[in-house]
This record gives sequence, structure tokens and C-alpha cells, in this order.
Amino acid sequence: QVQLLESGGGLVQAGESLRLSCVASGRTFSTYGMGWFRQVPGKEREFVAAISWISGSTYHAASVKGRFTISRDNAKNTVYLQMNSLKPEDTAVYYCAGGQRYSLSSYRPDEYNYWGQGTQVTVSS
Repeated sequence: QVQLLESGGGLVQAGESLRLSCVASGRTFSTYGMGWFRQVPGKEREFVAAISWISGSTYHAASVKGRFTISRDNAKNTVYLQMNSLKPEDTAVYYCAGGQRYSLSSYRPDEYNYWGQGTQVTVSS
């Protein structure tokens, strides 16, 4: 099993920044791809960004590209999501996810086996 614990959410004003962290523990060698997703009530979970533990390759959703950056620190088993120039429409619960591969399908929630409990991000206008 892999446990994922997110932190760093909060309430900010539009234009400000936040950095989310996701610490992985347990059988972390079984995960190769990590992702961030977000969800608002009544809507499907939305892909934000993904990263390969091994190569560090990343890709980001069009809606956040240029504003958000996913990164990882292998020594700390931690994945980050740096969020700049936040907008009210970025308000959501943000989830960290771990999967057994990193691929062009890593935007799909069903590619991931492990999920964190989520952290709330609220951006006021």
C-alpha cells in the first residue's frame, strides 16, 4: 500500500500563490507516476498535472499551463504543485494521486491506484 498526504491548501486572494505538497509513504517503489487533480462539488475530477518519479518528465493541463508547476523531490518522497497567479476558478479540493506508470494517459483518474484525502484551495476575487 501507498499512503499519500497532501498539505498546503488554504484561502488566498486572486493573483497570489500557494504551494501544495504530497508526501508518499509505504510501498512507494510501486508508483512511477504521480498526479494532481482537483474537484469542485457536482463536477468530475479534473486533471491538473502529472510527473514521472524516475525521469521527472511532466505535463500540465492547458487550463493551468504557465501558472502551475509540478515537481518532485525523490529523497523526500514528495511531490509539489506550485500554483501562481491563482484565479477564483482554481477553487477546488486538490488531490494527489499515485499510479504504477507514467504515460500519455496520466491525465486519466483511472490510471491511478492511490489517492490522498485532498486539500482545499479557495481563491477569492
